[in-house]
Amino acid sequence: TRGKILAYSPAGKVPCLAHGAFVVWDSLAIIEYLAETKPEANIWPEDRLARARARAVSAEMHSGFSALRRACPMNLRKTFKRKPRGGIQAKKDVARIEEMIREQLNRSGGPFLFGEYTAADAMYAPITARLTGYDWPMEEATSLYVQAVQSEASYGRWREAALKEPWVIAADETK
Repeated sequence: TRGKILAYSPAGKVPCLAHGAFVVWDSLAIIEYLAETKPEANIWPEDRLARARARAVSAEMHSGFSALRRACPMNLRKTFKRKPRGGIQAKKDVARIEEMIREQLNRSGGPFLFGEYTAADAMYAPITARLTGYDWPMEEATSLYVQAVQSEASYGRWREAALKEPWVIAADETK
């Protein structure tokens, strides 16, 4: 798989966007490129302050929550039974995610972080999959947000495409 990805992505990682001969391979860089090339898509909130906040929460997702990521690797094919995972650091990650979701929904009125679905929600879609896939306990605001994101058509297309990808049984699949 890595060899196939390297044919498109110099970093050997996904996501990767090929637009003609131009290639960009980092999720935030892809979002910014699309926002510039398709401004009518309203990828970021229109309001300047909301847009700055959306970029901040997206960057926090991009570079943070490593304990939760390690404890709950991405797996859209299986739902795991609830059990403690990742220790105190993973709990702190989830607490921060829930705090951010709660604050943003209070500001925007929901159902998404900035009212309408934006790039920030797309950045949090993988975490919603981890929270549900590992049956992580969630407060009500988080649960409602997770349901909204996972009901979005783009989430369904992303999940469907991921499930079509070749699959190798990972060590965590047997647990």
